[in-house]
Amino acid sequence: MKQIHLSLLVAAAMIGIAVLAVFEFVPEEVAQFSPFLLLALFPGAWLGSDRSCNLLKRSKA
Repeated sequence: MKQIHLSLLVAAAMIGIAVLAVFEFVPEEVAQFSPFLLLALFPGAWLGSDRSCNLLKRSKA
């Protein structure tokens, strides 16, 4: 992964929501589903756009 800024930002958001849930600023039900929602909103953070192993792209070795 060449660019980790978005991944770190999403991970920090997940930790922040968990901390807010501990201090009861965020309901527990929201905190349980927030990691999935964040990954669905920002798929580039975990999928990435640059893949090192692409079977459809043929290149000369």
